[in-house]
Amino acid sequence: MADDRLEQVLTDLDTLGDQLAAALEGRPEDDWRTPTPAEGWDVAATIAHLAWTDEAAVLAARAHRDGPGEDGKAAWDALVLEAMGDPDGFVDAAALGGGAAAPSELVDRWRTSRRELAEALRAVPDGVKLPWFGPPMSPTSMATARCMETWAHAQDVYDALGVDADPTPGLRQVCHLGVRTRGFSFANAGRPVPEREVRVELTAPDGSTWTWGPGSPQDAADRVTGPALDFALLVTQRRHRADLALTAVGEAADAWLDLAQAFAGPPGGGREPRS
Repeated sequence: MADDRLEQVLTDLDTLGDQLAAALEGRPEDDWRTPTPAEGWDVAATIAHLAWTDEAAVLAARAHRDGPGEDGKAAWDALVLEAMGDPDGFVDAAALGGGAAAPSELVDRWRTSRRELAEALRAVPDGVKLPWFGPPMSPTSMATARCMETWAHAQDVYDALGVDADPTPGLRQVCHLGVRTRGFSFANAGRPVPEREVRVELTAPDGSTWTWGPGSPQDAADRVTGPALDFALLVTQRRHRADLALTAVGEAADAWLDLAQAFAGPPGGGREPRS
């Protein structure tokens, strides 16, 4: 079952990447230099960031290997030391530095990193967790995190270029991670995690309902309902809550929607309301 789950997430990740790559295919240099809603990043920096993070995840997936060399634990340790040298700026530095490359080079780099990541995650031995800049993760959790980040940064690119992208199956992976990180969102903001569980009921693009939490609405005093797309936009902080059709019932649910964050790192600033 674990292998089947990993393969499903990797398939969703591949679909998300293919959709973004197709939206960029054949675009002129000026489009790649278009600023995105992520402050300081243009389209090229965004793709460079996705490639860099895939490459980092490849090193993490290979870190269980003993011995020196570019494919073993030493390579992961070297990356961590580099990050520790500039903890507040290493992500931006990698994105902006990599984004200076020609679009064709960025496309090749990202294509290679995507392929190598899938191969590396499949090769991780059973029971081994990958080190990361936060808590260690299983291969499936890493693939799910890559789905979330690819989806979120793709949204930045689509917003910048005015692309109306159709939902893909990867949307469910983003929502799943958004639910799973509820406790993290509170702890990350320095607030106690509410004891009450929250039931989440989201309307999928095909009209079906995705649910998490207590088994029925009657079992949950706290509930979040609304479109799955809106929930994904909220937990990745790509839209302000005021611009989304999400409903919260109960104090725990309401408080969560104000600080929901599916990505690692300090509390995000989010986006200003559009309306």
